[in-house]
Amino acid sequence: MKTLVIEDSKTSLKLLCDYVRKIGISPIPAETGAAGVDLFLKERPDLILLDIIMPDLDGYEVARQIRQLEAPGDWTPIIFLSSLNKDEDIETGIAAGGDDFLHKPISEIVLSAKIRAMQRIIQMRQSLLILTRKLDAANLELKRVNSLDGLTGIANRRHFDEVLSREWRRAMRQGDELSILMCDIDFFKLYNDTYGHQSGDECLRKVAQTLASTMDRGGDLLARYGGEEFVAVLPGTTLNGATFVAEQMRQAISQLNISHPGTPLAHVTASFGVASAVAMPETDPQDIVGAADLALYKAKHGGRNRVCQTTSLDPQDI
Repeated sequence: MKTLVIEDSKTSLKLLCDYVRKIGISPIPAETGAAGVDLFLKERPDLILLDIIMPDLDGYEVARQIRQLEAPGDWTPIIFLSSLNKDEDIETGIAAGGDDFLHKPISEIVLSAKIRAMQRIIQMRQSLLILTRKLDAANLELKRVNSLDGLTGIANRRHFDEVLSREWRRAMRQGDELSILMCDIDFFKLYNDTYGHQSGDECLRKVAQTLASTMDRGGDLLARYGGEEFVAVLPGTTLNGATFVAEQMRQAISQLNISHPGTPLAHVTASFGVASAVAMPETDPQDIVGAADLALYKAKHGGRNRVCQTTSLDPQDI
């Protein structure tokens, strides 16, 4: 533990440093307020003993400067040393950033007790900070886990809804276009009936990984929408751009060559619906999801293993 001792009297400074050494603490001596501020920046002490009356900067100003130099969340205990004993002096010191007062002449026994008390406070604070960091990390991990689909490892439906709502509001503020693509594995029920649910789960994982691998923009999000359906939100993306992404996905899934007898190509394929719109106050983000879903329906009934698109949020126009 290091203690910065700021005292303009050389005799008092030496005496205080001797007291501090006796209790196993390394003193850092400073004879002026300015020197004390500089040493605080250089040494980052654990505790500060600070005289109030000094020729350059008084102790109150030194304390204020030190508090301004501390990083957010940091705290260095400051014990003022003074012959002043009015209530107003103590109030001024606490307002300036001090934590305790010792009246001169300084008693070695009282100083030792005050320092030990501050050490306990420092240790308790450090323990609380460590616990807080652990809790923050645990909460972040819990939030991350709660946002993932347990089977595929990509985002789940709830997280998708949250991101869509946020991106829709952002698109509305900026006047940007936003696209949604929906994907459905073709004849998946038949796949499950043929190979069993364990193989079906493995198929879903492979498809999810393949879809994710085609998305290289940080702001895009892929999620499992439910069952064998997947959905992606593509902020700032035009209809043609989203259709291009969907076509890449369609080809990538087909190229997996996951055997699926009884289907037209004898391997797993997927159909896609793509919708795009400029967010407006009179529209709802779920409107664009519904449009993409209807475009997907069109792809399924148009022969599957294809991409269909729409720019309209009106179901009658699809």
